Amino acid sequence: MKKLMIEWPHLEKDKQTCLRCAETGKEISVVVEEIVESCAPTGVHDEFKETKLGEEDISKSNSILFNGAPIEEVLPNAWASTNHCGSCSKLTGKETYCRTVEYDGETYAAIPGSLIRKAACSVAKCCDA
Repeated sequence: MKKLMIEWPHLEKDKQTCLRCAETGKEISVVVEEIVESCAPTGVHDEFKETKLGEEDISKSNSILFNGAPIEEVLPNAWASTNHCGSCSKLTGKETYCRTVEYDGETYAAIPGSLIRKAACSVAKCCDA
């Protein structure tokens, strides 16, 4: 049986996360459910892990790992960058720059389901992106 582990590290402070992480989290929930349905018949076992980070690890926040590889390593022509995050700045009480993903000329603060699905399908090889 092949395994697909999707991990989502994100900042959580006082049981709250920033707006971009919250939106990525919603997208992941939908995609994980879809992937589980489409991959189970092919013998791929899917797991999802949410990793809550403190302020000291904010540079890892809002990333998505597929069997340990970040989304920007899974998708061709993708890379990680950062930009100002007003929501995290409010949570931390200081100016904060958070992780984004750039793909095909677009910068995504919240990672859309289409990219998450494309990466998951590429790694699991059990679905169409």
